[in-house]
Amino acid sequence: MASAPSARGGSAPDAQRRIRRNRWLFTAPLVLLCFLGVVLVWEIVRGNLSEATRAHWPWRLQLMGAEPLASLLAVAAGAVLARAQYARTVRPALGWRAEFVAGHLPGPGKDWSVGVLNGGQHNVVVEHVDYRLTLARAPAAGQPGEDDGWTGLAGVGEQLVAAGLRPTVDFRLVGMGAGYPLVATGTYETVGVGVFSKRFLDEVRAFHMRIQVIDSVGDTHERIVQCLEGAREAVVAPVEEAHPVTHSVTTATPELPAARTEQRSDRPPA
Repeated sequence: MASAPSARGGSAPDAQRRIRRNRWLFTAPLVLLCFLGVVLVWEIVRGNLSEATRAHWPWRLQLMGAEPLASLLAVAAGAVLARAQYARTVRPALGWRAEFVAGHLPGPGKDWSVGVLNGGQHNVVVEHVDYRLTLARAPAAGQPGEDDGWTGLAGVGEQLVAAGLRPTVDFRLVGMGAGYPLVATGTYETVGVGVFSKRFLDEVRAFHMRIQVIDSVGDTHERIVQCLEGAREAVVAPVEEAHPVTHSVTTATPELPAARTEQRSDRPPA
């Protein structure tokens, strides 16, 4: 396939990020820790006042004794730190892999196949998947917003059909619904996202998939996959089947020595 300049339309950050934390497993311990910290400051200030001052309002208010306050503060701080450490341990490592493969779409050539994987140590569950399409013939525009142009599997399928691309011929998408588990296999085996023909690469400038997953502690992580990233680079171009070349073999025949001819004369020598 001829190499073409890599045109990235509608660029998006190609990196995993945490977009939401579980409010009960993260917010509640943190709020409790902040509350106990405020109580500690109050008791320290109140304990350094004179007896006469503590006899007046609001310094007469004793929120908590020193011993139970210290115990609760230690428990809350330990819960917050333990939760943060565990969340880092179970955090997924969302990645993607793409290459040219043969036999996934009709036709003799190779097609661009994209898959995602979870390289973390624990399983995650898919919460939401959507797509964003930018056609090659679309007028160049500014960088789209973070939430602009995203649609579901059915919506992007309608956009591709309207652009003249045929399902199962020019492209094939794999749907992943909510609740689908991305297993941490510890290998590089991927879950298919889609297969795209060379005509698809010519007609589409950029095709993004945004996948959101929930880990074991309830945090939501997001990864935007640039499905056509690298497909137009010469270093990953498919190795096409070479046409058989007929070699003409020329056999050199050695030249035979010329036959010597003798002339005889019947006349006697002079």
